[in-house]
Amino acid sequence: MITGRQLRAARALIGWEQVELAKRSRVAIGTIRRMESFQGEIGSRTSTLSQVLSTLEKAGIQFLNDGSPGVRLLPHTRPQGRSEKDRP
Repeated sequence: MITGRQLRAARALIGWEQVELAKRSRVAIGTIRRMESFQGEIGSRTSTLSQVLSTLEKAGIQFLNDGSPGVRLLPHTRPQGRSEKDRP
């Protein structure tokens, strides 16, 4: 279950406006606005919601739903290999 508040919070964490999310997820801006307006669980086509969630997850968002819905931004990990301090 994903709520409109979770969607707004996820977008805020990565600093995207509604227009940016719509563009990246290839969903109409009106659809994003409608999804974010839901007070509870988002009521939309499963495929459309999946597109939006997938786009946010690729940007580093993790949706939390274990009794207390929320979102968090996953830390970006350094690529494998030498660290900055190991370089000459």
